Parts: sequence; structure tokens; C-alpha cells
Amino acid sequence: MKNDVKFVDLNSQYIRIKSEIDFAIQSVLNSGEFINGIEVGLFANELEKYLKVKHVIPCANGTDALQIALMSLELNRGDEIIVPSFTYVACAEVIRLLGYKPVFVEVDSRTFTISIPDLVKKISQRTKVIIPVHLFGQCAQMEEILKIVKDYNLYCIEDTAQAIGAKYTNSNGNTYMAGSMGTFGTTSFFPSKNLGCYGDGGALFTNDDQLAKRAKMIANHGQKVKYIHEIVGCNSRLDSIQAAVLRVKLKYLNEFTKARQKVAEFYNNGLKDLMGIQTPFTESYTSHVFNQYTIVIEQSGDINVEEFRYHLRKEMHKIGVPSVVYYPVPVHLQAAYLSKQFLKNSLPITENLTKSVLSLPMHTEINRLGATKVVNAFSAAYNHCKVGIKTKI
Repeated sequence: MKNDVKFVDLNSQYIRIKSEIDFAIQSVLNSGEFINGIEVGLFANELEKYLKVKHVIPCANGTDALQIALMSLELNRGDEIIVPSFTYVACAEVIRLLGYKPVFVEVDSRTFTISIPDLVKKISQRTKVIIPVHLFGQCAQMEEILKIVKDYNLYCIEDTAQAIGAKYTNSNGNTYMAGSMGTFGTTSFFPSKNLGCYGDGGALFTNDDQLAKRAKMIANHGQKVKYIHEIVGCNSRLDSIQAAVLRVKLKYLNEFTKARQKVAEFYNNGLKDLMGIQTPFTESYTSHVFNQYTIVIEQSGDINVEEFRYHLRKEMHKIGVPSVVYYPVPVHLQAAYLSKQFLKNSLPITENLTKSVLSLPMHTEINRLGATKVVNAFSAAYNHCKVGIKTKI
């Protein structure tokens, strides 16, 4: 059966704001300023105001944002950087590319964000940076993380690729935007992100004037003045057309966030009575912007969770509802990152999550009819598989 509920629906979102997007793109085409045009500067200024940060440095993609942030810190080869293993590979990738050592830590089994107890255990004399990933749309426990950063004289780079627009409230009642609290914040504007462009794009943000200057130089071949290269840099630019698209979409980001939260609330209510399912848990200190709506299928008796998930997805697909597994293999067990320090079963929470998580359709254009179809399809497939697995599907 054709999947009539889309996992992500960028086309329908485009149609909704088509006139503004088309005008913005045409304006860039008319200007002929395709690289470092005025739209890039305007977007940076508008994102600074939205995030309440002093500096936004646009770049080519979210991975570059992480790399430029790390390069700006002037670390030494072999320095250790703490990062969760239950995430996309980009963090570990740039750590290794720059000659540093990734130290993988557990995540909390409910929020999927970095585990504070395991983080503390993994700090050594060589630790220099902590990268908390605000996974799926909610903030990690930043107040505790920043206290650890201060106590151990470390840096903090927030990966907010999936959580731009999320808000963090500390114990004093002060509220901050995701990505605005650490030494650097980074994000991706990949099309499926909450604030996505129509190609690749990224940015990093900081409140440190000197680090901002250095990051801007690194992103521009290590130069402040053309042809004068003071440091080793890279070529990482957000092009003007993507900046123009992002300026339009930034105006709608809060509206888009509310739409995602409404869908998530509908899912939560529709799935709450299913035994053996953990719906997304949101901590009191953070809002959740639901880049993904990710459930956990709990272990039940002798039923193999991965096998159950496979059949569940298959049944949902028959009904016309897609699903995705983020992430089927943890980073510490990927061939490129295997080490004696992190063998199989070294991060049991992470490894269990990779076998049991499942993400349902989540985007800004899901209406009540579509959300109802998702809930009904999941419930029917889940109940069918509960019976089927027991009788050995």
C-alpha cells in the first residue's frame, strides 16, 4: 500500500509559504550576490536576536559547525572530548578528523540526552570538551553540565541540530535558548530540521567575542583580510539563497514548533494506554520541539525487541504509515570508531535503545486526520505483533 502519511513533508510546508520563499529566492537571483551576500548577514543578525546570543557564524553545514567550533578552541592532538554514543556520527567524526579522542558516554534512558553520572565518571586529566547533544528536540541537563564544565575548567559545545527553538529553564527560573549556554552552540539547517533550508547549511553561535572572531576566520580560509591567511582554516559558507530561505522560515519557527508539539500531544494521548510503550518524556527544565517523535518498545518476556520492531514497522508500512529507526548502531560500535575502551556491552543503555527505539511521522503539516491514522496504524500493528510474535510470526 502506498504510504499516504509522509514521515517528513517538506513540499506541503513549502506550498504554505510558497509566495514568500519564491520572492526571497528571486531577490537573490536578481541581486547576483550568491556568495557572502547581504542575505547571509541579515540572517545571522536575525538568528542572533532569536537565540539571544552575541554572535552567529553561518557555515556550510552542521558538521562543519562542529568542526569550526573545535578548531577555534586550539586543542592539542590526543585531547579527549566527551560525547554521547547514541547520536548521529557527526560529533565523533570531526573529533577524529582533528586528531582528538572521542570518549563515549551513556544517555539517560528516558530523555536520550547525555547521562550526568556517566559523564562525571569519564572525565580524565586529558578531557577538554563536553559535547551535549540535545537529541530529538529537548535540551540536555545544561545547568549540571555547565557546573561540571566550570569545576573541571572545560569547554562545552552544544549540538542543537535537532533542538533549535527549545528553551531551557535553570533552577533560578532564568530561561535560555538551546545552543546559547555553552562555549559554542552549533546547528544544522538540513532540510528536515526544525529550521531547515533547501540544501545544506549550518551555523555556530557564541557569546565570546574572541572565539567568534576566530571562528569567522576559520570558516573563511583562516583570513580576516582577503589573501592574508593568519591561521589554518577551511572553506565553509552558507550561500545566499539558503540564507534567504532561512530568513523566511525563521519567522515561522515558533509556529512550526507549536504544530509539532500539538502532534506530539495527540500521539501521547493516543498511545498512552498501550502497555509496553514508552512515549517521549520531557524533563521539567526544558521544552521539547520534537524534531523526532521517538518511542521506546520495552522488553517483554522472551520477545526479541529488535525482531518485534521489525515486524511492527512492516505492519505499519502495510497500513500506509512509515517509521524510522534513529539510530540502529551506536557510534562506539561503528567500524570506524571501534576501540578496546568501548567494546560491545560497554554502554548498555545506549545499546538497548538502538534495539528498541522507533520514530513516528513528525512534521509541521500533519493534520488531525493524519495524526489519527498514525496512532491507529501503530496501535493496530502493535497489537497484531504482540499476538504474532508469541505465535512465532
